[in-house]
This record gives sequence, structure tokens and C-alpha cells, in this order.
Amino acid sequence: MIERSGKNSYQKDSKCYLNEYKIMNMKLRNIPFSPPDMTEQEAALVREAILSGWITTGPKTKELERQISEFVHTDKTVCLNSATAAMEMVLHLLGVGPRDEVIVPAYTYTATASVVTHVGAKVVMVDSQKDNVEMDYNQLSDAITERTKVIVPVDLGGIVADCDRVFEIVEEKKNLFKPNNALQAAIGRVIVSADCAHSFGGMRKGKMAGEIADFSSFSFHAVKNFTTAEGGALTWNLPFGNEAVITDADYMPTVPKKEGETWNEMLYRLSQLFSLHGQNKDALAKTKLGAWEYDIIGPWYKCNMTDIMAALGLVQMERYEGMLKRRQEIVAKYNEALKELPVAVLNHKDAGHYSSHHLYLVRLLGKTREDANKVIEQMAERGIACNVHYKPLPMMTAYKALRFDIKDYPNAYHLFENEVTLPLHTKLTDEDVEYVISNFVEIVKGL
Repeated sequence: MIERSGKNSYQKDSKCYLNEYKIMNMKLRNIPFSPPDMTEQEAALVREAILSGWITTGPKTKELERQISEFVHTDKTVCLNSATAAMEMVLHLLGVGPRDEVIVPAYTYTATASVVTHVGAKVVMVDSQKDNVEMDYNQLSDAITERTKVIVPVDLGGIVADCDRVFEIVEEKKNLFKPNNALQAAIGRVIVSADCAHSFGGMRKGKMAGEIADFSSFSFHAVKNFTTAEGGALTWNLPFGNEAVITDADYMPTVPKKEGETWNEMLYRLSQLFSLHGQNKDALAKTKLGAWEYDIIGPWYKCNMTDIMAALGLVQMERYEGMLKRRQEIVAKYNEALKELPVAVLNHKDAGHYSSHHLYLVRLLGKTREDANKVIEQMAERGIACNVHYKPLPMMTAYKALRFDIKDYPNAYHLFENEVTLPLHTKLTDEDVEYVISNFVEIVKGL
């Protein structure tokens, strides 16, 4: 509270009391952090899938893949059970393994880095820029070695990373690149595999998330803008994608080559194989008369998307434009209400980019992690669920065990030390948004 010291102070204090009275008399609301936006439309199409007799990967999954490719402007998309599976799939398709290095930001979710350990490669972390959630591109350049095979920019909060800058850096370091197979050789430099888990529907410089990086992985988890309950998708954009693969190319030697098959077609076929135990026929193909026989091309994985999940996605695609618009409206309300507070927020929209408006991150400038935790607790007491994005990876037990130390990533820690993420989802009413704003402003002013 502001101490009274004269007429002007009294006026300010009176206004403050008025705001407190208003907040105290607002009906207590229950505002979850990120509930899925489901309607009767999703329920109806899921029911249709269930009663169709076909509930695993089938026609609905294939249609969703087609629509996603159309939406993000790519030739091929593979729907999988998670973004994690998609990001790991990229490493398998590229043949990344032991003795290879993959560069990731320190300020991200574990899935960005854990997939690197799954294939036996070395995780190399780069600090954030000062007061910016993107990785420090100067440090990125210094981190590239002869063993570097992949860089993973992260579209945190839905803001598409500056892949143009990443491409400039890998071109500058092109002489260091040592390809392991024909696909890596065709690319001819370190590969850019974007973690687009947050950015479905976002764009940068007129290009959609999904068509910018070499490979892009999306998440359709329950808390994401666009959801299939669990789920994700992998897509790619390679300049030679429609060129035929040479049948004797040094690439995936156990996988039979098909005469005239393009790289796009082969990568799609390989993705199916990797997602279905290496089995060369999916369940749908085996329904054809006499088509029971199949082969196992490799002892691989199980991470396909089902038609039940895809049914949710097909309806979400119909609704998605309106959902993005509503998220934009909520962010605009937050921005206007918080502009006088000593806080920093993500820039979701300007002339150069348009994010998916997935997360609303607020940094309480000059405050500590303890201060931010108090805000989260007080918001919870008023029925408002908040979160934190993210606790940097070097602070996590698993990555400490890999000898990462947060002292080496001061900018990432600075982003985390006073961060609070406010609810941002399409189930929020205007009254809910006002309730979140009023309480957050009052609590922050009281720190």
C-alpha cells in the first residue's frame, strides 16, 4: 500500500482501496491454467471414429496429415503420438548417434534435450540471450564443432525462433560439417530441427512454423492450442525433397529403395516404419484381401497416432482460426492491463512475426523467485492457476548428472528467477480475463 502523505497520496490511496473493495467483492472463480477446448463437434467425430470399426491409424489420421501439410505449407506430414516422438524421429532419420553432438537451448522443456540422449548423442546447451527467450546466437556459433549434426531452436511460448539467423550461422560453419550418410550429405551442413511444440499456427517473416526449418516437430498435447489429447506431428522442408533418391545411396541400408521414389516420399515411408515397429504394412494395408504378410525392416519404435486422436484434430482444424483470434484478444487485454506494471512480457506480435499466442510469460522485474512463488500462491488462493515456463534444464537433476551447471547459463536463470505464466486459453471468458487481471495487478502491487 502507498503511504498517505498529502492530498495526492490520499487520492491514490483511495483509488487503491476502491480497487481492493472491488476485488474482494468479486465472486471467487475457478480458473484452470490450460484446459482443453472441446465441443460437441469433437465428441461427434470421435464417436463416428469409434463406431466406424476403425480406431487405430487409418483414414482420419491420413486426412489430418494432409490438412496439416496444407496449413503449414509442406509436402508431407507424419502424425505421431507426441512432439517428443517427432523430435526423436528426426534424429533417427538423420542417423544421429554416438559421437555426434546436438545443440539445444538451456531454457526449454526436457523433451528438447532428452531425445538426444535417447539416440546416444551428446547434448550441448547454449545460454539464452539477455532478456530474450531465444538462444544466444553468438554462443551457438562458438558451440558448433566437427561433431555437431543438429541444432534445435525452440519456439517458446509460440514465438517462432529466428531460424534465418541459425541458417546464417550453419552456413558460416559449413566447412566443419562431416556428414554420416546420404541424407546428411544432401543437406550439406548442420541440420536445423525446430522444436515447434508451442507454435502451431505461428509465423515469422511471412512463413509458417513448419516451413522454415529443415525439420519441424509440433505438439498436440492436451495443454496446447491445438490438441488431439496426446499427439504430435513431424514435417520437413528440404530443397531436394522432390528429387529422386539414388537407389544405391548410402542411406538406411536395411530399407529397400524404390525406383523413382523422392526424398519426401522416402522420408514419409521411413517415418511410418519407425512409428510401427519397423513393420512394412500398417493395419489398414493388411485389411486388403490376402494382404496379411509383412516384413520387419528394423527393430524400431511404436509411436503412431490413432484415428480417434485424429478425429479430435480434424475438428480442431476447422475451429483453429477462431481459436487463434481469441488467444490474440486475450493477450491484447493482458498487455494493456499490465503496461504500467514493472514487468516484462513476451512480444507475441509485430511487423516481423505473429506467434500462436500459446503462453503468457510475465517477468516481475527486480523481484526474486520467492517473490514470484508468492504471487503464484496468492493467485491460487483466489482460484487462479498459474505456472512457470521454464526451470532451466541445468537446474534439473537429470541434467546435473550430465554435468550441466546453471552457473554457466546466467541469462537462462535470469529469465526464470522471477517468471510467472498467466492462464491463456480459449475457455476464458471476458469476465475470467478481468478477474485474472484484477487479482494479478493487485497482488503484484502489494509485493
